[in-house]
Amino acid sequence: MACPEAEQEGLIAAAQYLDQKMREIREQGKVIGIERIAVMAALNIAFELKNAPKVNGVDISAAQRRIEAMEAMIDNVIRPQETLFDLSSS
Repeated sequence: MACPEAEQEGLIAAAQYLDQKMREIREQGKVIGIERIAVMAALNIAFELKNAPKVNGVDISAAQRRIEAMEAMIDNVIRPQETLFDLSSS
């Protein structure tokens, strides 16, 4: 899937989460067929997002996703600079 480089880590995490949910549904053995499993996983995830806890009107899961995205951006900026200050190679 094409996405900006800064969002790749988040996309991979989302794909892993979806895979986990699909495996859980498949292991229950109540749903047969990959398409049906995918739809059930999508419904479960949508339900989780819709019913995510809110504190003082703030959607905690949305705030957490934004924080994770910011951490990824910071890591992408800092990573190339780490070699500038690596004293162990001297």
